[in-house]
Amino acid sequence: MHTTTQVGIIGAGPAGLLLALLLHRKGIACTVLEQRTRQDIEATIKAGVLEHPTAELLRQLGVGARMDQEGFVHEGIELAFGGRRHRIDLPELTGGKTITVYAQHEVIKDLVAAVLANGTPIEFGVSDVRLDGLETARPTIHYAHTGNARSLGCDFIGGCDGFHGPSRQAIPATLRQEHLKVYPCGWFGILCEAPPSSKELIYAQSDRGFALLSTRSQSIQRLYFQCDPSDHVDNWSDDRIWAEFQARLANTEGWQVQEGRIFQKGIIAMRSFICETLRHGRLFLAGDSAHIVPPTGAKGLNLAAGDVVLLANALARYYRDDTEAGLNEYPERALRRIWRGEHFSWWMTQMLHDMEGEDSITRRFRRAQLDYVVSSRAASTALAENYVGLPFEGIEQI
Repeated sequence: MHTTTQVGIIGAGPAGLLLALLLHRKGIACTVLEQRTRQDIEATIKAGVLEHPTAELLRQLGVGARMDQEGFVHEGIELAFGGRRHRIDLPELTGGKTITVYAQHEVIKDLVAAVLANGTPIEFGVSDVRLDGLETARPTIHYAHTGNARSLGCDFIGGCDGFHGPSRQAIPATLRQEHLKVYPCGWFGILCEAPPSSKELIYAQSDRGFALLSTRSQSIQRLYFQCDPSDHVDNWSDDRIWAEFQARLANTEGWQVQEGRIFQKGIIAMRSFICETLRHGRLFLAGDSAHIVPPTGAKGLNLAAGDVVLLANALARYYRDDTEAGLNEYPERALRRIWRGEHFSWWMTQMLHDMEGEDSITRRFRRAQLDYVVSSRAASTALAENYVGLPFEGIEQI
């Protein structure tokens, strides 16, 4: 079975779904192909910190109502070290901007519902995806669905299928310019039933390693601590986990983390990855297929949103003005924001994590950096501006 559309989108994650909504808004037809089922993508629990521009984009696209009702707007974050907590006032330092804590899988639910409601097809559960004719005027996506071979002919392909998807792999390895940094630490994350320990996120640095205290709701909390990425959750009893959090987040005021029943545990590895080859013929990469960040800076979903704003505008310009100028500019323009977000995530990671095997002078350097960030308005402003998110380039054209 062969069908056609203007833009074929591979991947129903944040990048692919946002691109589909943006293209529909501009009158451009598209079809979304997703290897997992709808139930799978909506049930995969992922934390989410939405930058100010990302939250505004969701509202502008008409998918922000549940975020505004159920999400948590935070006006600050805290840096904890040396037994003390130091607040970074985000609105005061950025002209009123904030962040919104709203889980990524909840964003996915909102986006899927909106894409299907406007009539854009999403085919879930596809397999054997293969891209063909990328350097021709009419590329094709071959795939299988419900056991049947299918193909989708299109003008352009949006590769939004993540680090392990087929889109980036379809670019010859000799042509891909890629950069990778693997960190010698991971994050041990838990979800637990407990009241909030803090109104805002706490990023803690200690000689035992990093810890992060976040929130999910008035009764569910999300916490992380730095660990060996090769460790296993079975090595950590609940009592040992809580003892580690209490030790890493302890302060001189006697404050303690609120404990509760832990119902999810997991370990995630940390890496920085950038594929600078964002275009190959009629294929354009966006989101995790092009870049991965360590979670410290909370940039993953937000960088994806910035990518697709630019890509949707470039495609709209192509169909409106019959010019590829915007498409030709997409890689360079997108990479400016990608590298800024990647650098900020690396900087936060280096500043907050004690790496195994470090010498004492490196640890003192890290503490000096933290002292400077919380004592200098200029340094606090730089952190705050990056944390709430720099403006999306081209957002005025949405």
